[in-house]
Order: sequence, then structure tokens, then C-alpha cells
Amino acid sequence: MRRPLFLLAALLSLTACHQKEAQKPQIRDAWVRMAAVPGRPAAGYFTVKGGAADDRLVRIDSAVVKKIEMHASMGDGGMTTMKPMADLPVPAGTTIEFAPGGKHAMLFDIDPAITPGTEIPMLFTFASGRAVQAGAKSVPAGGDDMAGMHH
Repeated sequence: MRRPLFLLAALLSLTACHQKEAQKPQIRDAWVRMAAVPGRPAAGYFTVKGGAADDRLVRIDSAVVKKIEMHASMGDGGMTTMKPMADLPVPAGTTIEFAPGGKHAMLFDIDPAITPGTEIPMLFTFASGRAVQAGAKSVPAGGDDMAGMHH
């Protein structure tokens, strides 16, 4: 009798952990396209999944990148421009894509030890105080968005 109760308790504990994780914002499928010209910024892409409550992504940091800014690309009369974003509203339960041609992160002064194929550790900080760590795989300039990664 003791074993079934132990298994039930373990299952309930795992379910509670999974539900708690689903309440937090999440970062998925992070990758960085390295700059074609040394010294120029790289571009970062990822998916933000909102948690149980509305939040705002306010900062992205990395130990191997001097500065990371969020930007939005916009088309206007055939011209594409970039505009810095101070933060990103993340409504509860929504999914927001940072993808080529749209929202993206600009990574300035990446450590020269980072080469294509190297994972870049990133810390995403939300207005709620939640922080989410994610590893972003780096691809060469002109490289595609991670063959084998699911969206």
C-alpha cells in the first residue's frame, strides 16, 4: 500500500512543478546570427511565451556580450528601419516571435571567443522580477535559423 501512495505523491509533485513552470514566462528556440563584419553587432532571435500573468521583458544580458538591445524592424514606403524598444509587453499566455525581418535583439561587442556553433548564455529579465536563462546557439553570418530547431 505504501508504494502506490509514494508514486501518487511523486506524480502530484511533478504536476505541481510543471504547472508552476507554466506560470512563468519562458524563452524558447534562441539563436544568434553572427555579424558578417567583425566589430558589428550580431542579431538574436527567440520566442517569448507569456506566463500566467501579464509581464514585460525589460532587459537581456549575457556574460559574453557587452550590451544587448531589443529592436523592432518596420517597413515604411519600401524602406525598412529599426527602432529600439525599451521593453516588450508580454500579455499572459501569448507567444511573441523575435525573427528575421521583425523584432530582434542586437548584440554589441561579443567576446571574440564566441564562434559559430558556440552557445551564448543569455539572461532575460522581466518587470515582475522573474529572470529566465537561455542558451542561444550562434550561427555564421548569412546562416539560417537553426536547422533542426522546431518552432
